[in-house]
Amino acid sequence: MTTMLAHPERGEIRIAAVLQALADPVRLEIVRALARCEDGISCGLLDLGITASTLTHHVRTLREAGVVWVRPQGTSRISTLRRDDLDALFPGLLDGVLAARR
Repeated sequence: MTTMLAHPERGEIRIAAVLQALADPVRLEIVRALARCEDGISCGLLDLGITASTLTHHVRTLREAGVVWVRPQGTSRISTLRRDDLDALFPGLLDGVLAARR
């Protein structure tokens, strides 16, 4: 049985939640990795030097803020960046964040 995860609809995404999610350095690295891989990434493939439970927490925060989509695929969960939604709601924000110095 596959459980679908809750994601905010485009109209429910709020700038404050997005900025708060992107303010964390680990979550920003996750977003940068997802921006390089349009097909998405299994969270287990991200080597960020943190525990699996901490990574799950960060991905959940990004999902609940409307920054990423997370979909089940077999025994994995694939995360993709919600670039279309974010660009439509907050033009230039994502490009600016991704272009910022590390």
